[in-house]
Amino acid sequence: MSLRKIKFVQREFYHLYNRGNSKQIIFKDKGDYKHFIGLLYACNQTENFKADNLQKDEGLFNVKRKNLLVNIGAYCLMPNHFHILITQIEDDGISKFMKKLLTGYVMYFNKKYKRTGSLFEGRFKSEHVNNDNYLKYLYSYIHLNPVKLIQKDWKESGIKNKKEVLDFLKNYKYSSYLDYFGINRVENKVLDTNTFPKYFTNKNSFEKEIFTWLFYRENILR
Repeated sequence: MSLRKIKFVQREFYHLYNRGNSKQIIFKDKGDYKHFIGLLYACNQTENFKADNLQKDEGLFNVKRKNLLVNIGAYCLMPNHFHILITQIEDDGISKFMKKLLTGYVMYFNKKYKRTGSLFEGRFKSEHVNNDNYLKYLYSYIHLNPVKLIQKDWKESGIKNKKEVLDFLKNYKYSSYLDYFGINRVENKVLDTNTFPKYFTNKNSFEKEIFTWLFYRENILR
C-alpha cells in the first residue's frame, strides 16, 4: 500500500473527497444521505459506538461524543461522491475520523443493499489548503456542487435559470449550505467553525460570496 503524500497536522485545513468505485452511486435514497450525515457527527470522537443499536438515523445525532477528532467547516454529498472541509484537533484525527466514517458507511450500505466488496474508489483524496484565498473559495466550490445536478455546464455557460438554481440550492438538504443560512435543523451539529477563519459574519456575507461565484460569468461581463 502506498503512503499518503500529505501528512495531516493540527491547525491546518484540508479538502477531503472521494467517489464511488467506478463512479458508482453511493447515495441511492434520502436515507443514505441522512445516514452519512449522521455519521459525520457521531464518528467525530475518540470513542466507538454501534450504529446498529440506533433505531433511526436521527439517533446518530443523540450520540454523546467524547474528545472530538476534527472540526468540520463545510461538506456536500453528491450521488456518487462527497466533499468535506476539515481541520484536525487531535493527533492523527483526520485519518481516525475518516476510517470510522467510511468503514461505518460501507457496512451500512452493504448490509442495506445486500452487497459485498469495496464501495469507494480507493482511499479518500486530500488537498492541503494553505492559501487563504483558496480556502475561502472552497466554501463556494463545495456548496455549489449540487448545481451540476440541474445544469451540468453552468461553469462554462453561466446560469440559465436563476430562480430554478436558487430554489434548488435552498431545498438541497445534503450539504452545509442551509446551515450557513441559519436554518435550524439537527444537521447543524455536524459543523464546528470556531477553528476556521471568520469569513462569514452573517448569512448575508455568505450569500454574497456564494452569489459572486454562482454568477461569475455574468459579473465579469458587466
